[in-house]
Amino acid sequence: MDEPQPLSPRQRLQALLEIPERLRTEAQWDELNELEIMLAPGNREGAPDQNVRRNNAPPGGHSKPGGGQRGKRQMKKFHKRPPKDNGP
Repeated sequence: MDEPQPLSPRQRLQALLEIPERLRTEAQWDELNELEIMLAPGNREGAPDQNVRRNNAPPGGHSKPGGGQRGKRQMKKFHKRPPKDNGP
């Protein structure tokens, strides 16, 4: 007669999490794992692509080219004096 409405993935996940771990069947464990993967933030529809850089930040986490010099004293370059001419 009246077919029960299928649960949303979130509701099904909650229902599976309410079952004590020791009482879950292999099929329930498998379904639980699949739902957790499907509902993970990176796998949701409309989630930002993980391969796209954000805020035009350069790769590797460096904020500025040549970074790492802030707060460190740069060495001065010294030029050698020409040798004295002990001439005639």
